[in-house]
Amino acid sequence: MKHYIQITAGRGPVECARAVILVARELLKVIPNLRLTDSEPHNQVEGCFMSMTFASDVIIPQSIVNEWQGTILWRSTRNPYRPVHKRSNWFVGVNFFDEVELPHIDESDIVYETCRSGGKGGQNVNKVETAVRATHISTGLSVKCSDERSQLQNKSLARERLLLKLRQINEKALADSQAHQWCNHDNLERGNPVKKFSGPL
Repeated sequence: MKHYIQITAGRGPVECARAVILVARELLKVIPNLRLTDSEPHNQVEGCFMSMTFASDVIIPQSIVNEWQGTILWRSTRNPYRPVHKRSNWFVGVNFFDEVELPHIDESDIVYETCRSGGKGGQNVNKVETAVRATHISTGLSVKCSDERSQLQNKSLARERLLLKLRQINEKALADSQAHQWCNHDNLERGNPVKKFSGPL
């Protein structure tokens, strides 16, 4: 499982976008094995990023998470973007999260069981095991299909319905993960920083 760190400027101005890369440099001093996996450059100023996401293949020590998770303050000693601007405190957010584990949709991971359908449908339906239950081993998700009189047809329908449910789970997990990451941009708290740095932008 991969572990991620996202540094975000939220919806802040260019100074915050510059602070993202400066904070990233400081973080790389602490965790040098990180690799950049995604970034959102500032749409007007080169060398500034609205967000940067780094990945690690090893578990990040909880002590580092505790020290860095939250709002980071960069106090500028020189501002080349707005030299006469009085404000010197610029905030970015640092968020840690793990890779979303999605179930692998593989035919070898599906177990089929036959069973009696029950209910209406005549003697063939009640006495012969024409219904099919398809179970995805790794998630435990299962569906039962008894729509057709043929076991082969029910197996095909059960597989189709199971794969559809698994895809829906995958899509929801990805959507939830992406929504959480984008919420980090909006939830940046500009106050009570967990860490402070000072230097030119």
